[in-house]
Amino acid sequence: MGWPGIVFLGLVVGLAGWWLHPLRRLASGPFGRLWAAGLAGMVAAMVAKMLGNVTGAFHDGDSLEWLACALLALVAVTVSVGLAARR
Repeated sequence: MGWPGIVFLGLVVGLAGWWLHPLRRLASGPFGRLWAAGLAGMVAAMVAKMLGNVTGAFHDGDSLEWLACALLALVAVTVSVGLAARR
């Protein structure tokens, strides 16, 4: 899976994480922080891919790459939506 796949995975996980987060209703309107959650998911997935390739933890297309990118994107979205709801 190349970079477009990682960006798409981060976007999908970001949007799904925003939709499932219990505090999303408090984050300034129904779609107030949707763009921030999608961006956080994409950036986190790209960072996970870069860190995995630099450290040699996984290679392109490994199952561990998918898991690491999805989990880091989910954590980033959880933190971003939680912080946006606290405002």
